[in-house]
Order: sequence, then C-alpha cells, then structure tokens
Amino acid sequence: MSYRALIYLGCLFFPGLLSAQNATEIVRKADQHVRGNTSVSELTIRIIRPTWSREMTMKAWSKGDDLAMILITSPAKDRGTGFLKRKKEVWNWLPAIERNVKLPPSMMSQNWMGTDFTNDDLVKEASIVVDYTHELAGEESIGGRNCFIISMLPRPEAAVVWGKVLLWIDKKDFMMMKAEYYDEEGELINLMTSRDVRQLGGRLIPATMEMIPVKKKGNKTVMTYTQIVFDQPLTDNFFSIQNIQNVK
Repeated sequence: MSYRALIYLGCLFFPGLLSAQNATEIVRKADQHVRGNTSVSELTIRIIRPTWSREMTMKAWSKGDDLAMILITSPAKDRGTGFLKRKKEVWNWLPAIERNVKLPPSMMSQNWMGTDFTNDDLVKEASIVVDYTHELAGEESIGGRNCFIISMLPRPEAAVVWGKVLLWIDKKDFMMMKAEYYDEEGELINLMTSRDVRQLGGRLIPATMEMIPVKKKGNKTVMTYTQIVFDQPLTDNFFSIQNIQNVK
C-alpha cells in the first residue's frame, strides 16, 4: 500500500488523531514565531485600575523553552528586581534584601508584580506545546485576520495554572491574536487580546497585548513590546542564579 493511501486511510478512520497533530503543529509554529531560538526584548507594562494606574519597564531574555530571564528597569522602587527560569525552576532576585527566592509551583497562578498576568504567563514555567493537548475547535476572524481556534487541555501529569485555554492563531503568520483562560470548573477567568501588528525584530507580531480579568470591571494590564531582537547568540550560562544579580 502506498504512503498516500495510508494517509488517506488515517484521515478516514482516525480524523481526531490527525486534527490533534495539526493543532499541535499550529501551536508549535505560533510559539516559535514569538520566541525564536533566542530573544532579547524591551517592553512596558501598564497596570490599569478604576481609580489609578502605574507603569513598569523591563528587559527580557529567552532561549528555547527552558531558559528565560526578566529584569525590571523602572520604576526606581522595583529597579533591579529579576526573575529567572531554568527548566521547571523559577527564581526571584530581590535587590532590596539581596536575596534569591525560589518560587514554588503553587505561586505560578499568582499575579506577577501586581499585574493581571500570572507568574506563569510571564516566566512561562509551563509550555503551551508540551504541557497541553491540542484540538482544532473552529475558525474565526480577529481584526480582519482569519484564525484557527485551538482548544488546549492540560496533560494529566502537567502542573499548569489553567483548566482549559482557547487560542486564536492567525492562519497566515501564526500570530496569537486572542486567548481565553478557564479554571478547572470551566469558568472564564482571563481574556487576552492582541493588537498593533507590526514588524519587530524582522517578524510580524502584535506589539501590544491586553490581559483582562473578566470578573474585575475596569481592571486590565497592557503589555507593549518596544524592541525585540531574535536569534542573538546567548549561552546557557547567561541564565544563571549568579548572573540575575548582575545583568544590565
């Protein structure tokens, strides 16, 4: 039997399996598109509340799925605060007390630096490719872009924050245009939308993302990339507990 015939039979008798494989590949491409092999970025985060708002700036480095570092550059009271991810370990450098604190997995669901993003959203202990199963759930246009809707459920062995995630991924450029985050009871908790699509680091990506906690009226966090460099050489040793205290 020919290879093409085998593929045909697979589509005929196991369409769910083929759908899962396609959905996983879509998520993989979207994840790679925004990460690259490495990335060095500068960004601002604005926390908006009904009666006040505040802004932070930071620099971030990443290499693959296992290594990431974030350094707060302003405001002055937070400057020098750092976060380091090495595989499944996450560390927080607190310059005021000159101490590194290892964050337990239970803290990944907590809000990051008072924003509406979780620790896991920013430091990415969990992998959207490895720690979830994927299924094509439909299609929809977002901001004039035709998108796949991917339903993601956590794998039984994965320690993740969400009970379910829906992703809207642009069919052409594999950009994540929208995400819905549900708890284990299936209740929608956070909604993320992306906008301001432009060239950054030689790639077309949404420069601005808004995270909205759906039950907290008037609350949202806006994250905007101001600069990204992809595929700049970074050694694994750069992402060290010692370097988090000294990186500029």
